[in-house]
Amino acid sequence: MTAITASAVKELREKSGAGMMDCKKALNENNGNMEEAIDWLRTKGLASAAKKSGRAAAEGLVGIVSKGTTGVVVEVNAETDFVSRNDGFQNYVQTVTDLALEHGESLETLGAAAYPETGRTVAEELTHLVSVIGENMNLSRVKRLSVSKGVVTTYLHNATTKTLGQIGVLVALESEADAGELTMLGKQIAMHIAAANPKSHTKEDLDPALVERERAIYKEQVIESGKPAEFADKIVEGRLRKFYEESVLCEQVYMIDDTKRTVAQVVADKAKELGSDINFAGYTQFRLGEGVEKKEEDFAAEVAAQLAK
Repeated sequence: MTAITASAVKELREKSGAGMMDCKKALNENNGNMEEAIDWLRTKGLASAAKKSGRAAAEGLVGIVSKGTTGVVVEVNAETDFVSRNDGFQNYVQTVTDLALEHGESLETLGAAAYPETGRTVAEELTHLVSVIGENMNLSRVKRLSVSKGVVTTYLHNATTKTLGQIGVLVALESEADAGELTMLGKQIAMHIAAANPKSHTKEDLDPALVERERAIYKEQVIESGKPAEFADKIVEGRLRKFYEESVLCEQVYMIDDTKRTVAQVVADKAKELGSDINFAGYTQFRLGEGVEKKEEDFAAEVAAQLAK
């Protein structure tokens, strides 16, 4: 077997845009022949996918599904909204969402799961899809919620299909109460979450650094306002309570009715009505493109750059 040098791997990487380990494997598979290695990478979809990997992918779809006491939500990103309407892309997101019911404990396990009828993994099928459609795509995140008894309900906002859309919310309610009643309650709470966009489930779940930053801002505001120092702490704590009411799900005023109850009170009242404890075990929400930096393009400059090539 031909010895593969570091310089050969570097050269192939520069020519193909593929990753270092993929380049090394390609050279090994083709006895060091550079052109055959490039063809091998292209055949595998690795060269074209790698060249697109630097482009921002902030569009795409959120997939969501539940089955009894388990629910999952998945986000797959692409570069343009146009791709979210592509049948091949939709089929991929739907299939991956269904697979996540069993393999959704992490992105790694989901990506390594077998993709049906292809001989490829979920991650490899995405690479193949990138080469077919011609846009950068990412399997960005997955979250699975389960309860031992009760329901995990779903809500989808800006839906493209029944299970694909732009905002997906899971709500987990652990209880021995009637499943139909729990599902209705969970769906309404999920709708509230989609509208109110809380930062955490409870006060204890909030990032301590975030709380301290808010506290410091409020304290500085009080000092600058000239309020007496002996009142500062009480004023700060009052503003923190307001912050919790706006940011923490269980402290928020329930938006589905006009009773002015908090979400926690709504759950407690429903438990009394049904005669069974309800443990609001958790929630998760995926908002499409959240946390992905969208690159602002100057269209005129882009056209000029293309004409200059």
